[in-house]
Amino acid sequence: MLSYAPPAPRRKDFRIGILGSGFIVNACHLVSYRRVGLNPVAIASRDRDQAAEVAKRHGIERACASVEELLDDGTIEVLDIAVPPQYQLELIRNACAHGTVKGILAHKPLGLSYRDALEAVQCCERAGIKLAVNQNMRYDPSVYAAGSLLREGFFGTPVFATIDMRAVPHWQPWQAGTGSASLWIMSIHHLDCMRFWFGDPERVFSSTRPDPRTTFPHTDGICTTILEYESGLRAVIIDDVWTGPAKEGCPGDIGIEWRIEGLEGIAIGEIGWCKDPFDTPSTMRYARKGDAGFERFEPAASWFPDAFGATMSQLLVALETGSDPAIGGRDNLRTIALVEAAALSAAEHRMVSPREIELRNPIRGEA
Repeated sequence: MLSYAPPAPRRKDFRIGILGSGFIVNACHLVSYRRVGLNPVAIASRDRDQAAEVAKRHGIERACASVEELLDDGTIEVLDIAVPPQYQLELIRNACAHGTVKGILAHKPLGLSYRDALEAVQCCERAGIKLAVNQNMRYDPSVYAAGSLLREGFFGTPVFATIDMRAVPHWQPWQAGTGSASLWIMSIHHLDCMRFWFGDPERVFSSTRPDPRTTFPHTDGICTTILEYESGLRAVIIDDVWTGPAKEGCPGDIGIEWRIEGLEGIAIGEIGWCKDPFDTPSTMRYARKGDAGFERFEPAASWFPDAFGATMSQLLVALETGSDPAIGGRDNLRTIALVEAAALSAAEHRMVSPREIELRNPIRGEA
């Protein structure tokens, strides 16, 4: 039977405090946490009334009057930060200064630059706090199941992989402050997914252009990115948040499809998130040489909201076992380096190695 979810923590009563009360907390984090039996006990956000409404809806015992009130609560063991990325580093600094929590789950992107993400990682390391990053697409059931097939050698030698997104995300007002319509918002999921499946590429080439529909300043509404691996594997990511005039009266063809092709087998997945409703389950079909047809994998789980319980659960597993989180801060620095390398590639029209980004900002103690 295919594995489509990571191991659950034995202890599920870690006391979780949440910073943020927007859509992603209300419709994803807390829905998923309740489904898997986790224990959110406090919430705070800039909008006190909204935090109180979210607390009431999800049965959270306390809506704090401020971030400081939540951080001052020494009974909170784990901090779940779900705020716009431009505000996240300051909250991580604040939490580390308080030193009351054992673990932090930070939303993606960890930073809007490698330098900021590195500071977040080092701050948590100095404070002795385990840092995990909510790169939740890894736990979309089809993506995770494909990872289990790769680990079993189902495909033989991987040859070619693609992720093709033709979807119009629901833009949040804060995204205008990032200057990015795709690379730091959606492409980061797909680049991290390729890292989850295949490890770190040697080089990346990205070509981008603005989305004709998105009005805030950006250069990356439509992105085509090629990843080159030393093994010969090539991966291509197409992120198209325009999809033609689908919002202007033209019939649309909305979807996200991924493919993994190897010498021995193939798998094709469809992500349900961009459909209506957004919690539509993802699916996969797969086959090997000699099979009469495709085997179908159709779990009841979906990317949104189910993957959010998985990212938090893996942080709790790390706290239980003393291990690094499955998507730890140091690991996620390589995803941030890959995104920044793609942005640099698009700006300078050249291949870029993620190592180039890392060498500009060495981790303390490394050359």
